[in-house]
Amino acid sequence: MIRTEHLTFSVGRFQLDDVNLDLAPNEYFVLLGPPGSGKSILLECLCGLKQPRAGRVFIDGRDITREEPRKRNIGYVPQDYALFPHLTVNDNIAFGLRAAAAHRDALRAKVAKTADLLGIAHLLDRRVVGLSGGEKQRTALARALAPQPGVLLLDEPVCALDEAMRQSVCAMLRRIQTEISLTVVHVSHNLEEAFSVADRAAILNDGRIEQSGTLDELLRRPRSEFVARFMRCENIFDARVIGRLPDADFTTIRVDAVDLIIPGRFDGHLKVVVRPENVIVESAAQPPAPNAFPVRMTASRDFGSFIRASLAGPPDLVAHLPAAAFATLAAGPIRARLMPENISPIK
Repeated sequence: MIRTEHLTFSVGRFQLDDVNLDLAPNEYFVLLGPPGSGKSILLECLCGLKQPRAGRVFIDGRDITREEPRKRNIGYVPQDYALFPHLTVNDNIAFGLRAAAAHRDALRAKVAKTADLLGIAHLLDRRVVGLSGGEKQRTALARALAPQPGVLLLDEPVCALDEAMRQSVCAMLRRIQTEISLTVVHVSHNLEEAFSVADRAAILNDGRIEQSGTLDELLRRPRSEFVARFMRCENIFDARVIGRLPDADFTTIRVDAVDLIIPGRFDGHLKVVVRPENVIVESAAQPPAPNAFPVRMTASRDFGSFIRASLAGPPDLVAHLPAAAFATLAAGPIRARLMPENISPIK
């Protein structure tokens, strides 16, 4: 549905560099990354507000790189919504339809249908000035959807809303995307937001895509330290290969003073990551086991759905433990155990 080939854009010292994306029809795709990584600039290149220095943009196989924004069949909701404060909700939604010279009866029907879809039919006669943040967000979304675009671009669509409203709007966005079979590109820097809507995602870093894939792939198989840290993996270690297991596709590495077995064949030095929820913490009285080593708990904090435990090794670790498992660890010495399949090499 949407494809970019070697997309490049420069402004000042910043450069969006060689961006290649390939989105399937009706896919909900999230662009993740820290502030200043190029997410909004990439969105503006897709919708035609910025012209790339090099590369191309395709929609349904059609090269739209040099086409005007209004000819791209794209709906766009900027971060500040860009609503017209002197107009009513009805006239804001109708704005894009009037620009497309829609017939009056068709225009009225589309406005009503879109307002009903977004749950704001009761606001049509209200002026934008008095609306709440959530109502403004839905009005901006309705304006973008009224012309029935094939692609919807959302720039931080829920960043100005409170936590409860963000969850509600994300659920609504996913429902609408499914109901009307829409391809969505959604910019965010919030992982919880991405997990609530995304089929796949890409992580940008300083204008380059570090990795793209499903959220599970980004979370559990990061390809770089940047991706691992962005996905909140705190257990990142420098390791040295010390040997391979005979007749097996496993390598023994040394992290600090501990030898660990990992799947695959490696040489020299590498980095490995372990998700905190994959750290097994158990009684040190358990029988000896591979990848197990003594630790002591130095701090803990209850996050509701898990207990975050700081463990002193070496190596030092962070573990996310269920409350029931955490409660069993007060009786004596403990150890950490890392399953080989949960230790991921990275660049």
